[in-house]
Amino acid sequence: MENVKTKLLDNGIRVIVKRMEGLLSVTMGVLVGAGSAYETDQEDGISHFLEHMQFKGTDKRTAFEISDAFDALGAQVNAFTGKDVTCYYAKATVDHAAEAFGLLADLFLNSRFPEEELERERGVVLEEINMDEDSPEDLCLDLLSRAAFGGDNYGRNILGPAENVKRFAREDLFRYRDELYAPENVVVSFAGNISVETALKLTEEYFGKMKPTGFRKREKRVKFLSGRQFKKKPIEQAHFAVGFPAAPRDNESVPAVQVMNAVLGGGMSSRLFKRVREELGLAYSVYSYPSHYEETGLLTVYAGVNPQKAREAAQAVKSVIEDFKKRGATEEEFLRGREQAKSGSVFSQENTSSQMLLYGKQMLYKNEVYDFEKRMSEISALTLDDIGRAISENYDFTRAAVATVGNLDEGIEL
Repeated sequence: MENVKTKLLDNGIRVIVKRMEGLLSVTMGVLVGAGSAYETDQEDGISHFLEHMQFKGTDKRTAFEISDAFDALGAQVNAFTGKDVTCYYAKATVDHAAEAFGLLADLFLNSRFPEEELERERGVVLEEINMDEDSPEDLCLDLLSRAAFGGDNYGRNILGPAENVKRFAREDLFRYRDELYAPENVVVSFAGNISVETALKLTEEYFGKMKPTGFRKREKRVKFLSGRQFKKKPIEQAHFAVGFPAAPRDNESVPAVQVMNAVLGGGMSSRLFKRVREELGLAYSVYSYPSHYEETGLLTVYAGVNPQKAREAAQAVKSVIEDFKKRGATEEEFLRGREQAKSGSVFSQENTSSQMLLYGKQMLYKNEVYDFEKRMSEISALTLDDIGRAISENYDFTRAAVATVGNLDEGIEL
């Protein structure tokens, strides 16, 4: 992969550069192996709160001066917290890439968490928690994670409970950052029209002074619980989701699982969409998707339905899955799903933000370079028998976790 280069800095930071010539922009990201799956009960929500606070002022700049400086360059900056990764990223035109990276490095390395900003941002995050409560689809999927994994690791809500957010102090943020934002747990990823020499020079200049800490990765206690979660809310729709245990991200069956999912619930031609929405008219939104983590995975099926027809819709979803399990996919469905998987990988190759994240995550999770050609050959080599095997190994209702949100007397059972 001559257009991808990597380097390990002396302090343990990994750098990966995906050169995309012919473009006029570059996306730069700093990825950390921190997220809700690594938190303790006392820390629940701190990864996300810390991500917010990183933007609130450094030794050199106030919160406003940070955003103003990015705007002056015409650059975009943002961040997100996941279950097992936190990412800070900026996108800039080629001529302003160095300046934008300097700003990104400043907010990542030198944030001071001013007390007045801490109190202000605490209110912002509490409103984000309220917003999540008012988004029943998001709430339902959060509850499904808890039903599947309990209150630990992948079962944690990324935002955390309000009571934790209310009591987090500056010292808590510094302590957590000092442990997890260690150079050995950081990947700097570039994707776009930037030379390898420039990218490596910028990373060394800004990140080379970080001191290695002898970082040790926190252990996660992961167990699939097949639980039930229900939240009664006076809303117009009922929302339910069912989750099945699935393969971890390193498992060789993952490409087959992704094609299998495309057939079941990945689009408007999928089994679930055609049957539950188009033929029966029981749902506006119905879909499925796989999540693959280090130790495990989750196959999620979600539907938003009329409360009076919630149980009818749930039975329709179940019957589609049972029929899928019994009869498998047709040759036509398999070929269509395989093309969807291939095109999704191709489309992402043309987006600098997608590439920054894809290559950065692969380096963070597996300490290796993402291999696009290998990925395409794995998908192309799939057969209908591979999909049939994946179907037979998944969707076991005796192990399913279920979550329900809506104006019902009790949760959905499948």
